[in-house]
Amino acid sequence: MKKQDITEFGILTAILIIISILSSYFFARFDLTTDKRYSLSTSTKQLLRQLDDEVYFRIYLDGDLPSGFKHLQNSVREMLDEFRAYGGDNVQYEFVDPTENPNEQARQRVFRELYQKGLDPTNLQVKESDGSTSQRIVFPGIMVSYGGREVAVNILKNHVSASAEANLQTSVQSLEYDLIFAINQLLVPNQPIIGFVRGHGELLPEQMEDMSYTLGKFYNLRQVDANAEILQTDSLDNLVYRLLIVAQPLVKFSESDKFFIDQYIMRGGGLLWLIDNTTASMDSLSLSREVIAAAIDLNLDDQLFCYGTRLNVNLVQDMQCAVVPVNTALVGQPPKFAPAPWIFSPMITPTAAHPMTKNLDMLRIDFASSIDTVGLDANVRKTPLLTTSNYSRIVPLPTRVDLSIVGERPQTEAFNRENLLLAVLLEGEFKSAFANRPMHPEGFNPQQFRRNSLPARMIVISDGDIIRNQFRQNNGQREPLPLGYDRFTGQTFGNKEFLLNAVNYLCGFDELMESRSKEVKLRMLDKPKILEQRRTLQIINVLLPTILIIAFGFIFNALRRKKYAQ
Repeated sequence: MKKQDITEFGILTAILIIISILSSYFFARFDLTTDKRYSLSTSTKQLLRQLDDEVYFRIYLDGDLPSGFKHLQNSVREMLDEFRAYGGDNVQYEFVDPTENPNEQARQRVFRELYQKGLDPTNLQVKESDGSTSQRIVFPGIMVSYGGREVAVNILKNHVSASAEANLQTSVQSLEYDLIFAINQLLVPNQPIIGFVRGHGELLPEQMEDMSYTLGKFYNLRQVDANAEILQTDSLDNLVYRLLIVAQPLVKFSESDKFFIDQYIMRGGGLLWLIDNTTASMDSLSLSREVIAAAIDLNLDDQLFCYGTRLNVNLVQDMQCAVVPVNTALVGQPPKFAPAPWIFSPMITPTAAHPMTKNLDMLRIDFASSIDTVGLDANVRKTPLLTTSNYSRIVPLPTRVDLSIVGERPQTEAFNRENLLLAVLLEGEFKSAFANRPMHPEGFNPQQFRRNSLPARMIVISDGDIIRNQFRQNNGQREPLPLGYDRFTGQTFGNKEFLLNAVNYLCGFDELMESRSKEVKLRMLDKPKILEQRRTLQIINVLLPTILIIAFGFIFNALRRKKYAQ
């Protein structure tokens, strides 16, 4: 018997040794959660395995935090532990409490430094142990460092239209994408170049200052004319400009400019069209209560039609809309402004149909036109990105735009159109808009003309103001506000995050956006149910375990007495 036990022990030991040796050669992890919260995307794993130096994360989520932020803190720790499983010692992290310094001046200095680096503060109302409440500033963000460079990542998604629990869930779901995109940008030795097309009355750089600042962290931004320069290639025979942005042009495009943009697309270049099809704007209404909205002839209709889309000559109205300040004071009295719904400014609820629009806050669009997709080219795939609500309508141009309509109650039956298209993604192999036109402008070699494109992408949005930031007066100076922030209501729309996702996708970082499709469900407690059944839950959690332990003790002793009594 003893010999058999020794043999079994030896076999078991040998099996364990073999398993241990094999495990050092083979790596595997098993995620048994239903939502696969511990499963990283394939592109994330590949990127982490390619790290050749240390990536350091400083997470400013430590100290005495409310429960919601504790959830976020734990989620960050779990995500970085997953990163370490594939990146090894090249992934290091540290949790920091920016409020730990008892010196007020030193604390404020730290706050200023974090804000200047790009981390956004959040003011929390915290309940103290004595029942009182106090205000506390937290910086729910991460500084990611690699190779002497660093980038700020704000991980809290504070969508005004969502509850605190929904914002927390969105923040957790976006963690992998936010962190891995920051790492990817730090790993890229040369930042991709984005060109803002100029020469047609496009928005000035200061009118896009906030978006330019955000993009400037990851890309090299330039102002460029639509000429032969945009067709230049680098040593790898790739286009120098990874993406061109046409931001709210007001002047007609020449055939030469259109030709160079067309050939840029034929060579696989990306393009973001932000086109206003009307003369109406919020700036014009600030000078006059009434304007005539007419169509703008940009000479782009034929080119966009060839690529598979058409901007209609109309304006879209939506009952799900933003508000504007309106003077409600009587004549002769001091101005008194009150918010009123403005049906020419639809508030768009992005769908989860594409990674670009997943987990986004509502967007604000001003004076947009509807878009139609045209053509049956099987080589071009068309994906709707932004649409209106179920209560919208179309107004043909020209039309009168009068602020007095804010006092009128819209008739629901008149808003009988739904899901009007305002932004569309086109990707595939396009046909040249100049394929059957013998035109070769100066500076172009006719032998390099391409009739069909390499795989290319473009996004067409029927609103140029989507990238335009508002301003405020600060000590007599005009100061730009964050993109999407409405200075009248204090609400921040999701315009900036959507445009950043669009730029990343058009620049070819769509593999990294795979992680945006993951859904992580937080099992939050049902607060109303807790309050309703508070006494019952307390009895179950406190008394029931005690009763079970006592009962087990009695049963165990009874069985023991019975056994030894015999």
